[in-house]
Amino acid sequence: MIAHLRGRLLHKSPNHVVIECSGVGYEATISVATYSALPAESGEAMLHIFTHVREDQLALFGFADRREKSLFEKLLTISGIGPKLAITVLSGIDADRLVMAIRSGDHAMLTRIPGIGKKTAERVVLELKDKLEDLAAESPMPRAVAGLRLGPAGDDALSALVNLGYARPAAQRAIELAIEKDRSVAGEFEALFRASMASMR
Repeated sequence: MIAHLRGRLLHKSPNHVVIECSGVGYEATISVATYSALPAESGEAMLHIFTHVREDQLALFGFADRREKSLFEKLLTISGIGPKLAITVLSGIDADRLVMAIRSGDHAMLTRIPGIGKKTAERVVLELKDKLEDLAAESPMPRAVAGLRLGPAGDDALSALVNLGYARPAAQRAIELAIEKDRSVAGEFEALFRASMASMR
């Protein structure tokens, strides 16, 4: 069972990475938060790994920190949530707000996440509400936002939305709307991605 990878980052996108360890390239599915935390390609990367084994597939899911991995594993205990949906959930909302939404029973916030309907949100709250004490944390410090131009952040946000299943034209419109609403998000991938997700609702 692979639990940890450390090596040269050969490739990264908002949804996947390839890390070379001792001459072997390992591909892992990642969340938007982990993508934002990774170094530039060719730099040294370290990921906590969840290995998902099925009869016909072995898939790796990577996380920049143990807390995100732990939250991912807790989501997997919910009926109807598999690894791909759990990663989508972690990409749609940051870990601190997700924990807060679950502990406070905020179904409305949870149903804004792609793939989470009313019934799934209710199950998540019911089954995890009292099991997240170890993951509760103080509110994160706000990120510094750089630049006002679309640049690479817009391309990455568009790629991430399309990979989550949104139609490219709709994703592009959502990005444009997010920037019109708040130009400060235009240069920072994670902020732009989350603002675009909100625009699609």
